[in-house]
Amino acid sequence: MKENIVLIGYMGSGKSTVGFRLARKMKYRFVDTDQTIEKEQKTSISSIFAEKGEEYFRNLETQTIEQMAKKVNHSIVSTGGGLPMREVNGKILKELGFVVFLRVKKETILKRLSGDTSRPLLQGDNVEEKVQSMLEFRNPIYEYTAHLIVDVDDKSFDEIMDEIIRNYELMTKKDDGKKQ
Repeated sequence: MKENIVLIGYMGSGKSTVGFRLARKMKYRFVDTDQTIEKEQKTSISSIFAEKGEEYFRNLETQTIEQMAKKVNHSIVSTGGGLPMREVNGKILKELGFVVFLRVKKETILKRLSGDTSRPLLQGDNVEEKVQSMLEFRNPIYEYTAHLIVDVDDKSFDEIMDEIIRNYELMTKKDDGKKQ
């Protein structure tokens, strides 16, 4: 396993915020798949969705993590919420590093994302129903993809990071034992 920690989970679970802080704490690089795509495409995720559609964007996600799996190391990688939905992406993520699912409850998501108009999948009415439906579909896939599940509701950033680091160190020690 490469020496990366890959954060997956639903939008608003804290992947970017935890990832940035974790990278600083561990002296790793921070890489965000959405930011990488926006930089390479020279436009926003919302614009990509609007102009070229979700399928085009999902293809960009797959290409992005394929490239990362080849060259990224000693990094914390924050992924878009839908990225693990493709089975092939789950396999690539596990090659990329130690995959951590930041599990979050619907109520926390709604509180964190209230007023956020930049999320294409949360546009329109019945946002609460959309979030509930998406969580019911996505959570089992996130769980299947992850090496570790961290419940983030009502936890501080330090508590979340400590749990990730402790388990990452246990996993990498186990991997080191296999190499000997």
